[in-house]
Amino acid sequence: MIGQSVEHIFHALADPGRLGMVERLSLGPATVKQLAAPSGMRLPSAVKHLQILEAGGIVVSKKQGRSRTYYLEPTALRTISEWTRSREASWNKAFDKLAAAMLAIPDAETENET
Repeated sequence: MIGQSVEHIFHALADPGRLGMVERLSLGPATVKQLAAPSGMRLPSAVKHLQILEAGGIVVSKKQGRSRTYYLEPTALRTISEWTRSREASWNKAFDKLAAAMLAIPDAETENET
């Protein structure tokens, strides 16, 4: 379950334009126009990118009058954080095993002295 969510999230974040939109949304809600403006993106392109971010669960939107406002969805970022922590724990475990194995190897200098 978490693998599929992470896959969709990373896919959605893989584009620099979408990543920029997420960065902007980390400052607070924004309209499509406000999200498209910094990169000079056309509104139809911005809408397509936002649909991908929404499908990835990274943003949610609300229609207010004639405009649509987008918000970050914090649970998506928590999913990434949990996935990263899980990988880090696995790597640390592997490094701990490597360190223990290295300590178990006799020191060449010590062997030559005896």
